[in-house]
Amino acid sequence: MQQIVIRQPRKTTENAPTTMRRQRAAWHRHRAMRRLALPLTLISVLFFWQMLVMIGGYAPFTLPSPLLVLERFIAAVRSGVLLGHLVITLTEALAGFALALVVGLVLGYILAHTRWLEQALAPLLAASQAVPIIAIAPLIILWFGTGIQAKILVAGIITFFPVLMSTIVALRSIPRELREMALISGANRWQMVRYIELPLSLPVLFGGIRTGLALATTGAVVGEFVAGRDGLGALINIARGLFDTPLMFVAILTLAGVTLLLYVLVNILERTLVHWEDERIVQ
Repeated sequence: MQQIVIRQPRKTTENAPTTMRRQRAAWHRHRAMRRLALPLTLISVLFFWQMLVMIGGYAPFTLPSPLLVLERFIAAVRSGVLLGHLVITLTEALAGFALALVVGLVLGYILAHTRWLEQALAPLLAASQAVPIIAIAPLIILWFGTGIQAKILVAGIITFFPVLMSTIVALRSIPRELREMALISGANRWQMVRYIELPLSLPVLFGGIRTGLALATTGAVVGEFVAGRDGLGALINIARGLFDTPLMFVAILTLAGVTLLLYVLVNILERTLVHWEDERIVQ
């Protein structure tokens, strides 16, 4: 009687390089799609905006077309009006963000390592976020005057909480085992920050930085709305008083463009500093 032998297929690793190449190609395609997402979104918004104006027959006073806004933008750039207001708003926003970043990082580090202090200050910090910045801005203007310092302070206040919370969450998310291993190895406080806490907290910390930068421009504009003769917020007020709706759109879109540019720059900085995540995906 003939014996039938069933042979199991041999496991081979010959396709492993092919699989890795496919994974890398898919990852590069994903990056390319992310880069194209923003331009395609902007083109789609402009297209539907133009179609809405054409189909609805809106007057320029109510809803100007993208071409009319572009013409007004070119005129504002040539006259130097837009650039002057933009520089002031950007200065206030970046200075307020820098102030909030320094204070938020220092206080967040202290609270992340001191439980009882965080429990004591947490209700106060949470209650401060219940009051909108538009309600606090008039008091700040009253106390500190109508100069640029008041706008910087408004931008810093609205930026402070996201930076603070992201710092606390980032430091608390670091595994305790890594801290203990570093201490057993003889690491001091500076080495702990340099080699453990800072690298591992950057991904979460950058989330708060992105949010803070967006809010910083909002805070600067709010301060200019309340009391200001310069800046994009003041330009919007001027355009509203002159019934110049295209100029209002120019100021608003410029503010959105600046915020978007800051967001992109932070993303580039994050990919530069937190490159180990992308390397892990490719590998």
